[in-house]
Amino acid sequence: ASEGKDGASAAENIPPRVPQVKPGEWNSVFYSAGQFFFEYLVVVSLKKMPDGHYEPKITYQFPKRENLLKGQKEEEERLLQAIPLFCFPDGNNWAPVTEFTSETFSFVLTNVDGSRKIGYCRRLLPSGRGVRLPEVFCIISCLGCFGLFSKILDEVEKRRQISMAVIYPFMQGLRESPFPAPGKTVTIKSFIPESGTELIELTRPVDAHLEHVEFQALLQRLSPHLILHIFASAVLERRLIFLAEELSVLSQCIHAVAALLYPFTWAHTYIPVVPECLLDTVCCPTPFMVGIQMRHLERVLEQPMEEALIVDLCEGKIIRAVGDEEEILPGKLQNEMLISLNRHNNKVNSKDVCHASEQVNALVSEAFVHFFVRLVGHYGSYIKWGRSGSGSFQERAFCKAIASKSCRRFVKKFVKTNMFSLFIEEAEKSRIPQEGNG
Repeated sequence: ASEGKDGASAAENIPPRVPQVKPGEWNSVFYSAGQFFFEYLVVVSLKKMPDGHYEPKITYQFPKRENLLKGQKEEEERLLQAIPLFCFPDGNNWAPVTEFTSETFSFVLTNVDGSRKIGYCRRLLPSGRGVRLPEVFCIISCLGCFGLFSKILDEVEKRRQISMAVIYPFMQGLRESPFPAPGKTVTIKSFIPESGTELIELTRPVDAHLEHVEFQALLQRLSPHLILHIFASAVLERRLIFLAEELSVLSQCIHAVAALLYPFTWAHTYIPVVPECLLDTVCCPTPFMVGIQMRHLERVLEQPMEEALIVDLCEGKIIRAVGDEEEILPGKLQNEMLISLNRHNNKVNSKDVCHASEQVNALVSEAFVHFFVRLVGHYGSYIKWGRSGSGSFQERAFCKAIASKSCRRFVKKFVKTNMFSLFIEEAEKSRIPQEGNG
């Protein structure tokens, strides 16, 4: 299970509802310390059906929930129905095997009220002899910290090879521990027969907005030039389809693309590994960011879809484009970002991989945040505050204040996006000087 934190993925709508995200909700849910690490641990196994194919089913749930109110019960049932589909998004073509490389990925489910839950998954082959089927251990949590949950899944996998019974005391200990604040560590005691008591340290990265992302994944697969084309499409909220065979590659790359938009948030359909039965999502006329396994490429290309950017992560190329991607971003800023990405690209192959990864994350994020600061960082000066304390954004004056023609042309399109509107809605509510933060 070397993929660890690389396997960050997200699949975000419980079918068939397209999720709606409340403004600001994503960040508030993602980064709160002190709450439960997780809500459930579920085990999803493949069960043979009468017609011979295998279907994913939940075979264990911890903790069992009692005394739920009727509304909560319905919500939980919806959640539990959706989980197996996302744990085995690659359909029902399974057969027992003797060898299987563990893989790590994750998905996001959106509740009726707009709140989000993340499923962190480790797909593994249980220890034993002879042929057997992979199973998925899935931790459902409101907290976004992929590196940390990956470490937890390493512990779960280690225990699974001994016995299922050793997993639950560890998860109970985790459930009783508070989620640490950024930069802080929590220590969990864990007993393993024959090894004795172990102390497991779980540390959160200092920079909370980068703890669910791995920019190296993108830089290893795509040229800086293509990354900017993808960013340009995402920033104007177009339709983006990513193709790869491995779930972890799809997961980590799509997370990285969404993270390039920080401090803005992608607020449309976002399914980094689309389950086979939901492939017609690509016919959706609204914006989406989705990941599809390469084996479905022909089916995807046959669908009657609107204009979309289709990216092949295996070959590092764009299969289909709208055609204007080169012209979307202001030229001068685009060149600056290109120079910056090329510089960081050299660090991807650095020997100290862990350090290089955090360094690349920080540097890449900085380049894109700087892009937004240069273009729209003056937004705080154009919120007019009324006596009641509510603000109203002066869009025309804000755009007019931009001296460069090419920058103004881009910003006029960007202010019409959902992500900018949600960001401004939040800013109008909170009367804190935000000059230069966004």
